[in-house]
Amino acid sequence: MYDIGSPGVTWGDKEKKQWFNKQVIKRSYHDEVLLKVLPLASLFDVEQYGALTIDKARYPLYAIKSKNWQADKKTVLVTGGVHGYETSGVQGAIRFAQTQAQDYQTLFNVIILPCISPWGYETINRWNPKAIDPNRSFYANSPAEESAAALNLMQSLDTEIYLHIDLHETTDTDNSEFRPALAARDATVHDNWNIPDGFYLVGDSTKAQADFQKAVITGVEAVTHIAPADDSGKLIGVDIEQHGVINYAARELGLCMGLTDAKFVTTTEVYPDSPNADDENCILAQVAAITSAIAYAKNN
Repeated sequence: MYDIGSPGVTWGDKEKKQWFNKQVIKRSYHDEVLLKVLPLASLFDVEQYGALTIDKARYPLYAIKSKNWQADKKTVLVTGGVHGYETSGVQGAIRFAQTQAQDYQTLFNVIILPCISPWGYETINRWNPKAIDPNRSFYANSPAEESAAALNLMQSLDTEIYLHIDLHETTDTDNSEFRPALAARDATVHDNWNIPDGFYLVGDSTKAQADFQKAVITGVEAVTHIAPADDSGKLIGVDIEQHGVINYAARELGLCMGLTDAKFVTTTEVYPDSPNADDENCILAQVAAITSAIAYAKNN
């Protein structure tokens, strides 16, 4: 039983406030993200597109954009930190900006949102301060300001988003903390799932693009291991579409990968708790996923 709320009763404002009051700052968005992002202004246009109302000075939201933005170019979008606790999503997006993104700017516009949920990053949390999951909130009139800010930014861009890759992690805390909290908040049952040991992708079931997903898996496989299916042939309770790939209905679920009408779209998942991986390996896997995705999009 979760320690907030009553069994069978959904959370109200009281319970959400209790949950919020339990959260503590565990790391620094300024030191780990902003101090890496802001110096990139010599290479890119680093633009603030919003700030979280909980503390606007502490939690500005930044986009990293190609300096020579051209509306008639196709655009590559990389998003990280939708779930703030998923560290390699944030650091992988930043590493790509630091080391690889410039290489693609002659062919594509590139825009990177490295940390969509900075409060979640600091508290190592899946939800935002209102106990809302931003990655179920990418739709009009979103209740999550993190998602709404990203939506507004995308709508302001006069360009075709051709490729969108959203960087995530699946961790042991999914079972130990976040699924129990979700069950308590919504007064439902969420059984623990088998955490996949390795990298996998979540495609959009409305435009699965199987060859594209396969190309990303192949590229990442040179860096880290791909998660095998569990004994029931599934990953996180979902049927395998192909090796290392499952599909979700992005728009229907309000997922970040449904943020645009991109032809090519995928969500990465790495497993930082694996005995066969470490923080750096997870970051490199994210970068490999991005570059493999762009290589495929470039040739198609």
